[in-house]
Amino acid sequence: EPCHRSPKVRLVSAAMNSVDDLQLAFDTSDLAAELALAHFTSGVTATLKADGTPVTEADRAVERLLRETLSQARPDDAFLGEELGQLGESDRVWILDPIDGTGFFSRGDPNWRIHIVLEVQGTTEVAVVTSPALQRCWWATRGGGSFESSWPRADGKARRLKVSATSTLADAVLDALDDESRARLPPSAARAPASPLPLVELVRGEIDAFLAERYYKWDHAPWVLLVEEAGGRFTDRTGGRASDQGGGLYSNGILHSELLASLHYPAHP
Repeated sequence: EPCHRSPKVRLVSAAMNSVDDLQLAFDTSDLAAELALAHFTSGVTATLKADGTPVTEADRAVERLLRETLSQARPDDAFLGEELGQLGESDRVWILDPIDGTGFFSRGDPNWRIHIVLEVQGTTEVAVVTSPALQRCWWATRGGGSFESSWPRADGKARRLKVSATSTLADAVLDALDDESRARLPPSAARAPASPLPLVELVRGEIDAFLAERYYKWDHAPWVLLVEEAGGRFTDRTGGRASDQGGGLYSNGILHSELLASLHYPAHP
């Protein structure tokens, strides 16, 4: 009887759901990527939202497609998206950023991405980041590792991602969102050249830490899981691990405590 299933059976069931959810995230992201690429190729004009961030007709169209596709497959799930807000109440929430990097997108720069994240009972379980114009894809599942592949994905051709093993700040290469943040990093460490994809560089092991103290849950949620599953760590500005606290510190894990201390972050609870 279902009420007498062993914990092991429930664990296997959860793992199977994670596989199904990952496939759904892939399929949905692929549809969204094709739509976004069509807008990107034809060109769009950005306008400013009330918070001063840019938005285009493509952002809204892609988010509508993401919501419609996911809700057909998971009608009981809830949503939180950058453009269309929150919808529904559920312990399963899809977190969506239809075009992360709208400024890049509207300028014809290929460094924009589509974020799809599934949070179950407050824990991020699945994250898929697709960069259609760069023809790359990154994804992670809780306990299943982080991966990178070409996009469209070819079956079986994925690279497992692992953060660096740098253990001293003297040997570290660090990056941050802006010059003010970069100036707060330990002076003994080198600064990475400016990059449009610093968190990709972190999960590839090419840099050792990235300080990002801005933005929203839909910006950070996929990368927290990708970094943790690649062996790294994330701490938000309150000392926790939440993606909705305006960002924080991502690192290879080994340097994390030393970097947190230098940044005067609260102690990890």
